[in-house]
Amino acid sequence: MDFTFNEEQKMVIDGARRFAREKLAPFAAELDEKAEVNIKALKELGRLGYLGMTLPEEFDGSNAGVIAYAASMIEFSKADAGTSVAVSVQNSLVNDAILTFGTDEQKKKFLPKLASGEWIGCFTLTEANSGSDPGSLRTSATRDGDHFVISGTKNFTTNGGIADVMIVFAQTCKEKGAKGISAFLLTKDVPGFKVGKHENKMGIRSSSTTEMVYDNCRVPSSSLLGEENKGLKIALTTLDGGRIGIAAQAVGIAEAALEEAVRYSKERVQFGRPISELEGVQFMIADMATEVEVAKTMLYRVAWMKESHSGKYTKEAAMIKLYASEMAHRVCHKALQVHGGYGFMKEYKIERLYRDQRITEIYEGTSEIQKCVIARSVLGE
Repeated sequence: MDFTFNEEQKMVIDGARRFAREKLAPFAAELDEKAEVNIKALKELGRLGYLGMTLPEEFDGSNAGVIAYAASMIEFSKADAGTSVAVSVQNSLVNDAILTFGTDEQKKKFLPKLASGEWIGCFTLTEANSGSDPGSLRTSATRDGDHFVISGTKNFTTNGGIADVMIVFAQTCKEKGAKGISAFLLTKDVPGFKVGKHENKMGIRSSSTTEMVYDNCRVPSSSLLGEENKGLKIALTTLDGGRIGIAAQAVGIAEAALEEAVRYSKERVQFGRPISELEGVQFMIADMATEVEVAKTMLYRVAWMKESHSGKYTKEAAMIKLYASEMAHRVCHKALQVHGGYGFMKEYKIERLYRDQRITEIYEGTSEIQKCVIARSVLGE
């Protein structure tokens, strides 16, 4: 495997870096404070091709590939993790699910508008009593002739408040439990749907996270994504790819934290010299740099596996999601420590990075769930 970027990948990644520097970074602190989405930037990212990075050109995707997508996610996350997770959801959870499981009609209807940024998508799986255990979800979809009637409430939906398209998971056969879940494609104008509570979060505050309320939403059978009662397979398969996006987000946050620590250590003078010359600080920076590099290398390997269709990558996706998110926790902790008391103050970027990192250990499957996935795979080999 050669992870040297080709010219096309370099162009895409350089564009992402430039966009992050010019269109995300200058507004990140203000949007974090106000808990507002940078919707203008998201729409522009669509026009530039970053919301359809893994979609083929026939659906107006940029077809940049998973490796370029992961590298671009790192750049966006270094500037604004809230915006980057919206990019991840669009590419990894919504586009991929429709491309893999959708009908030709669904692909033609939804994918071009998602790729262009005209439509923003979301993936609604989690509920108040159904997080790590999707089989216990209570949202129902009852068949009524050529239609389904969907009722229930979803929690913690990323992009919920700005979504035009929703992938909704619901019980179509309660007796079958997890094997009776189906997935549906809905648009925000379906009668009976409304956005519920907007969550006031610790981190990624420039990301929209909401409840989604479905009150007897009557949709045609053509809204079914994939086969009836096969929704759990769609969710789990899609989340494999989603974990690559979140791992890239964690790497980006960690790399930004390392850069902040290096910069501050060269500026901060104690005992008559920059603290970067103190061995204790140097050891922390060495640890941080090593962990970031290990995670980045592993990330590109898993991205390559997905892009090259070299086989199932469920175990490896869980591994990189687990390692990258917990690595980012350690790196942000050390980077804040390098800053000392100033790192605790909101005027310093590390304070936001520290808060943003924490969710990477939770969404797209907690660290504990990743360990279950890995262990089952290893024990079954």
